[in-house]
Amino acid sequence: MNLPAHRQSSLYLPEMAKIVRTRPMTEMETWYHLRFKSGRELGHDPGQFVQVSVFGVGEAPISITSAPSMIDGFELCIRHVGNVTGAIRKMTSGDTLGIRGPFGRGFDAEAVQGMDILFVAGGLGLVPLRSLINTVLDNREDYGRVIIFYGARSPDTLLYPEELAKWDSDPSVEYHGTVDMTDDTWKGSVGVVTTLFKRVSLDPGRTAAFICGPDIMFRFVVQETERIGIPDEMTFLSLERRMKCGVGKCGHCQEGSAFVCREGPCFSYAEIKAL
Repeated sequence: MNLPAHRQSSLYLPEMAKIVRTRPMTEMETWYHLRFKSGRELGHDPGQFVQVSVFGVGEAPISITSAPSMIDGFELCIRHVGNVTGAIRKMTSGDTLGIRGPFGRGFDAEAVQGMDILFVAGGLGLVPLRSLINTVLDNREDYGRVIIFYGARSPDTLLYPEELAKWDSDPSVEYHGTVDMTDDTWKGSVGVVTTLFKRVSLDPGRTAAFICGPDIMFRFVVQETERIGIPDEMTFLSLERRMKCGVGKCGHCQEGSAFVCREGPCFSYAEIKAL
């Protein structure tokens, strides 16, 4: 494996990173800005992930949510659902975490330059897609239309509300949001994320779709992309699930003959259709 020395060691050995800032996103999720104590950049691609260690507790795979263009550290958004993420929830600015990675195959932003880009995110699926969204927006002139569909369970579970408002007001972005269950504060669409497809007209021959969300969402979103006629080779999914070691050794993430942490987590639908 032809990797720089720091990447070879980080396959198995955590590197210390300091928590610079934290911010609660929802009742279950927290945003973290981290910086390696060595001062180096993470050097990731959109869609990759890292293994985050809390010493004495364990480690967990976490999506990288910042774009590679971020030069002052990197960002994670963590859902607190287990021992490791529960321990991270108790940490604050100045505390230290161990980081291995980045791991996996990310999204190839350069391969779809010149095309219209459709993002479809459900719930926590916005976290890895945000890295690619901001990469595309950092290089806005290299792409055609940028359409973002984002669905969440309820208004209080929407991630990055300030950023959603920014996308909504950006004339170069076509942003559409929806929630499954509404409240008195919500003035937008109500329904699952696939209901947003009826809002736009897409040119399937020049559109690349990027999808991330709950497993059940993939099935119905892909039905929509197929109905529209977006080629399977231009429909991309992030399948982050059941990952453990990050390097294809433990088998937790195996889907058929593929290890999601190694061959993915980002795949074209053509690659995984048989799965």
